[in-house]
Amino acid sequence: MIRYQISSDNPATHYFDIKLLIDSPDPGGQSLRMPNWIPGSYLIRDFAKNIVTLNAWCGDATLSVSQQDKSNWRLEACAGPLVIEYKVYAWDLSVRGAHLDQTHGYYNGTSVFLEVIGQSQAPCEVLIEKPPAACCSGWKLATTLAAKKVGAFEFGLYQANNYDDLVDHPVEMGEFTQIRFEACGVPHDVILSGRFRCDEDRLKKDLTKICEHHIRFFGEPAPMNYYQFLVTVVGQGSGGLEHRSSTSLICGRDSLPQPGQTEVSEAYRDFLGLCSHEYFHTWNIKRIKPAAYQPYDLQQEVYTDLLWAFEGITSYYDDLALLRCGLIDEISYLELLAQTVTQVQRGKGSSRQSAAASSFNTWTKFYKQDENAQNAIVSYYAKGCLIALCIDLKMRQLSQSQQSLDDVMRQLWQSWKETGAGIESNTIQDLVCSILGSDLEEFMQKLIYSSEELPLPELLTSVGIKMNFRCAVDQKDKGGKIIEGPLAEVDFGAFVEEKNGGLKILRVREDGPAQAAGLSAHDVIIAVNELKLSLSQLEKQLSLAAVGDQWKIHAFRRDELMEFEMTLAAARNDIVVLEVGAANQNRQAWFAGR
Repeated sequence: MIRYQISSDNPATHYFDIKLLIDSPDPGGQSLRMPNWIPGSYLIRDFAKNIVTLNAWCGDATLSVSQQDKSNWRLEACAGPLVIEYKVYAWDLSVRGAHLDQTHGYYNGTSVFLEVIGQSQAPCEVLIEKPPAACCSGWKLATTLAAKKVGAFEFGLYQANNYDDLVDHPVEMGEFTQIRFEACGVPHDVILSGRFRCDEDRLKKDLTKICEHHIRFFGEPAPMNYYQFLVTVVGQGSGGLEHRSSTSLICGRDSLPQPGQTEVSEAYRDFLGLCSHEYFHTWNIKRIKPAAYQPYDLQQEVYTDLLWAFEGITSYYDDLALLRCGLIDEISYLELLAQTVTQVQRGKGSSRQSAAASSFNTWTKFYKQDENAQNAIVSYYAKGCLIALCIDLKMRQLSQSQQSLDDVMRQLWQSWKETGAGIESNTIQDLVCSILGSDLEEFMQKLIYSSEELPLPELLTSVGIKMNFRCAVDQKDKGGKIIEGPLAEVDFGAFVEEKNGGLKILRVREDGPAQAAGLSAHDVIIAVNELKLSLSQLEKQLSLAAVGDQWKIHAFRRDELMEFEMTLAAARNDIVVLEVGAANQNRQAWFAGR
């Protein structure tokens, strides 16, 4: 048994204090290591950087500790039980790390628990202690770790089958709100932390629909016997990370359903989509997963070209589930789908990087995006979603909706239950061909491994939906909506924000007027035609301008004032709106999940 104890003498310092007890250490000298990344977030994060002290004892003797590299330590040899005490700085308010102050505590196991090398498969215990500070007297604890000697939502002793199990159950502590519901007989809890107003009954009702839909999609029984949504509510923010029986979420206060609100606001729709996305991951990545992740190597990058499937297919079904269980209507769903198409269509990166390459390079490109990302890469979330759409509609087109991507996902789930094996790069393509009885290998190879434009217009036409294009209303325009009235005729070719008394360029689009004029990301525009403009004033001037107009722009690059001559170009029709045509049986079957 590997035993951990985690506490904090003073949460205001943001330190977790951890004690690790090893009954039978390696007689040649025990080695320890800290994960460098967390599953579901594909970036080397070097969690060991947050360890500020580390000491070891064997009986009354202090042992020497030798750090081997950034995340590995080796201890002096000893014969008896080994005690390690270390302190972890926790000030990362995200779903990936650890955060602690007077208001709450949160951690992922990958951020706080050292792994005992050579005993990773040993069962673990963790004693989670309530901080003694007066501000924590009313704190409770939420986690899906198996309880050993503790009641529900209490601090105390928990257990895990092994280290992998230990670090896959995040912990929230504080004075949170608990909302309980059942989905297909499985108890679920929503844990809301932070300051908020919420129609709790509506949230419970809506999440019940989503969870029951996903469970029934893959087939009862659910793969877990209890589930938690750990939600941190902030002023602005959004994010989620999946775990085997829970998810950690961050959302803005306006993302929750407000008392008295009956419609589904865009913010609440996005939150429901996020919940749906992370819950679908319970099957699609936490159990069905790439063979390269069996097991995870949390010390270094692990490469796979399959994230288009695990994040993209999940992104396809998250919003589709909202439609299928009646939380949004067809118009709302097609608006969301059009926004995804717009995201992919607008970027030059979609013609330069395949979904498979985006998956493989997630460590250095997708998770390290810079100001040129739109011109260089494509999101495997968004492109993968559209690939899933293409596969689904193609299967429905060839089979009159007798087979679909739904069948592929259910077969992947059955195969996992029977074998537990991870999938290879060609598994999904082979399965599609087998289910359909047709050779779609070349079709899918192009979708996944090339940067050619996706055959969306043709496939959407097969279900009675037309792709329309228009110009952007402004730089915040995500697409999906029909706009009445005239639109701007010209294009500026850059995205800006108001900052430092000017307009700071965030990114420049290739082949656009801004790039042609010589403007670059991080330049700060202070005058256009010798007038200072706010963002709204800039957009107003663009709405009045004509193609070919000459603009004189003064901008600072670093601390150097520069002058640029810009020729405005015709606005691009790169905003997508989806239009529903006459009744179509394949569309009806698609929307209904038949």
